[in-house]
Amino acid sequence: MNIQFFGAAGEVTGSCYLVSGGGVAFLVDCGMFQGGSDARQKNLHALPFDVRRLDFVLLTHAHIDHSGLLPRLTMLGYKGPVYTTAATVDLLRVMLLDSAHIQEKDAEWELRHRHRRRASLRGSPQPLYSVTQAMESLKCLRAVSYDEPFSPHPDVQVRFLDAGHILGSAIVEIRAGGRRLVFSGDLGQPGRPVINDPTPVREADVLVVESTYGNRLHRPLAETEAELVEAFRRTLREKRGNIVIPAFAVGRTQELIYVLARLVRDGRLAPLRVHVDSPMAKAVTQITLHHAGLLDDETRELIDWQRRHPHQLDVHFVADVMESMALNDVREGAVILSASGMCEAGRVKYHLRNNLPRPECAVLITGFQAAGTLGRRLVDGARSVRIFNQQVPVRASIHTIGGLSAHADQAALLGWLGHFRKPPARTFVVHGESAAASAFADAIRDRLGWPGVEIPAYRSEACLW
Repeated sequence: MNIQFFGAAGEVTGSCYLVSGGGVAFLVDCGMFQGGSDARQKNLHALPFDVRRLDFVLLTHAHIDHSGLLPRLTMLGYKGPVYTTAATVDLLRVMLLDSAHIQEKDAEWELRHRHRRRASLRGSPQPLYSVTQAMESLKCLRAVSYDEPFSPHPDVQVRFLDAGHILGSAIVEIRAGGRRLVFSGDLGQPGRPVINDPTPVREADVLVVESTYGNRLHRPLAETEAELVEAFRRTLREKRGNIVIPAFAVGRTQELIYVLARLVRDGRLAPLRVHVDSPMAKAVTQITLHHAGLLDDETRELIDWQRRHPHQLDVHFVADVMESMALNDVREGAVILSASGMCEAGRVKYHLRNNLPRPECAVLITGFQAAGTLGRRLVDGARSVRIFNQQVPVRASIHTIGGLSAHADQAALLGWLGHFRKPPARTFVVHGESAAASAFADAIRDRLGWPGVEIPAYRSEACLW
């Protein structure tokens, strides 16, 4: 049995692993590359194998860097099932169509831009996939419950466990040939609000584990909340500006609403009106409430409080483009949550263009920013950034609120690994930029004493057993 690493090897995005041997072949994840000048070319040339020979696909969760190339997979001829959790199925019905819409709009913008520049056209710009193609890929989805083993192939048994990362996220446990292969997927930080902690795993012959924050520790939640309170106080009360929060529509938006509700309930923030300017975030919030059984007890209690006190925290979902544009006329007091979380697409780019030049405003970065993204440039202290082909000065204050990450930090990752009764024979460290993956691999060897810890290269192949 072999594994090939077609993404998230030496970087965070593009998760895609091909496992084959013993008469079976399948993918774990089929993610899009994001950020960097070469992301589009990597997406165009991803999946460099005959997809028609795949027996099935297993999907850890709905984030686009794990699911976003499913439409291309079906475009290339894959007709088989894609197994994932029920919540992930519901999320993908929103997210893949949104991704396709962005692909189409980006292609239209590029074509208009070429015409304006009278640039030579070497073929019309094409989206990675269309909305129609994304809809076709949804037909492959098959919902599976947590903790219930199933057999996608006569020689393979699979079980999904709660990864505690976002709604519906899963650790994947695979049994084949008398061996056990485990993919951590993206693991959540224990003790964080909204969803449950990651499920411990006791055994694996081979482990593939993420390392997004493998070289650092998150700020404690109490410190994070104190920083949020101070940023809100200075920006809204003292400087009388606006706050823009780029937020992933899945997970981060809902967690931020939870944190703000708790701070208002506890009297640490004055009553707030929060504009959630993301149609996808609205849909995802509705899906989250539909799957309330996956939320932790504290979150369900806070949802009840907010419903009883709607004027304490007034969460307003922006209805349409015209209402979104009207926020540009608000000069002070606006709190705007908008996707995308890495500032690469969507309505948040308009809000950044409008508020970044204003020193009285603030931008709160609350999630991981991949190398090459607009969000990463802001975190790294850029004095100006390019948005919609215009240079925009950065005069607003930039706050990196690291304690809200949906990813486990190094201590949490090591804590999750500490539940294994014995070390796996081989451990592959993936889904981390080189420094993070290297530091985490060293920590596994030095602190846990595990042998056989490797950092695979992009498109490399390894024998599992």
